[in-house]
Amino acid sequence: QVQLVESGGGLVQPGGSLRLSCAVSGLTFSIYAMSWYRQASGKERELVATLTATGLATTYADSVKGRFTISRDNAKNTVYLQMNSLNPEDTAVYYCNARRTNTFPRKTYDYWGQGTQVTVSS
Repeated sequence: QVQLVESGGGLVQPGGSLRLSCAVSGLTFSIYAMSWYRQASGKERELVATLTATGLATTYADSVKGRFTISRDNAKNTVYLQMNSLNPEDTAVYYCNARRTNTFPRKTYDYWGQGTQVTVSS
């Protein structure tokens, strides 16, 4: 059974930092691209950051570039999101995602965590 368990969310003041973790089990972690998404109240889920399976390439939403850093530890089957200079617009539920696409037969494997709340407020 595949499980993605996020942790590290909470309440932080504007300008502060948080580090989210996502512990993954039940799959071969090293062959999955890992991403963080977020969903603010009343808004659609949006992609925050992606890290390829090799760990060599990252993608960030424009709104978090220069402030957030995604990383992975394949020995611990864990992906992280370091969030600095947080502002109230970063308030959302943050979700961890594991995805890989098999070339033949063509199939996408897509798994989600349950989410962790991040609230940025004074």
